Amino acid sequence: MTTIAASSAPGPTRQRRARGRRALGAGSALGLGITMTWFSLLVLIPLVAVLISAAGLGPSGFWEVVTQPQTLAALRLTVLESAGVTLLNVVMGTALAWVLVRDRFWGKRIVDIVIDVPFALPTIVAGLVLLSLYGPQSPLGVDVANTRIAVFLALAFVTLPFVVRTVQPVLETLERDVEEAAASLGASRLTTFRRVILPSLVPAIAAGAALSFARGISEYGSLVLLSGNLPSRTEVASVRILTFIENGNKEAASAVAAILLLVALAVIVLLDVLQRRLARRGD
Repeated sequence: MTTIAASSAPGPTRQRRARGRRALGAGSALGLGITMTWFSLLVLIPLVAVLISAAGLGPSGFWEVVTQPQTLAALRLTVLESAGVTLLNVVMGTALAWVLVRDRFWGKRIVDIVIDVPFALPTIVAGLVLLSLYGPQSPLGVDVANTRIAVFLALAFVTLPFVVRTVQPVLETLERDVEEAAASLGASRLTTFRRVILPSLVPAIAAGAALSFARGISEYGSLVLLSGNLPSRTEVASVRILTFIENGNKEAASAVAAILLLVALAVIVLLDVLQRRLARRGD
């Protein structure tokens, strides 16, 4: 009887599913309705409007716009530079988060505050600062204005905080006991990091990478002054969209925006799937 009772009792998974299926109360239903309405007005409806505007070109018109040499060059530059900056942020952002959490040094609080400056600084101001430092009148003697290096540099500046701020809280909550146990068993620091610490950080790194990439492909302000917006050379997709709008071709601008939207969604979904799978392995 005990065995039958135990086997028929709902497990933790079934209990969680049962709780998830409970009907919403009046307060919860109202809150859900308000938040979803706000989300729809702010995000879903504008995104659908962009897609509808792009669809107005028809399949052939849409394909003609996105395969124009100048547009293709802008899309290629935007995606590749954003991907490269994201990879850089994964490495340097994780290292910077590690230093801020695990090391003690003079000026640590200042560094921790300055990391958030790209969040608060208007991007056009960021472009002006970068142009002053790395333009024709650079006090450092480094002039990368109107080059693809300038595009990479501007994107690296505005996306710097994302990986740092997603990894840092996870590092702060990791227990040192497991690391000490691995060290006592003869594991080197590199092995401990690779086998013990890194699996716990991967979901946070993936989230930061998704945010970094999405911000990179949508950046405009910091690039206007530094990159020079040279067609087929340093012109990014956001500048190309503005060019179409200034010429009164809203549908073409929507087509390029739709491509960026699809690319961003694909990368975000891919990283989200990766992060969920790694999280399940960790459990």
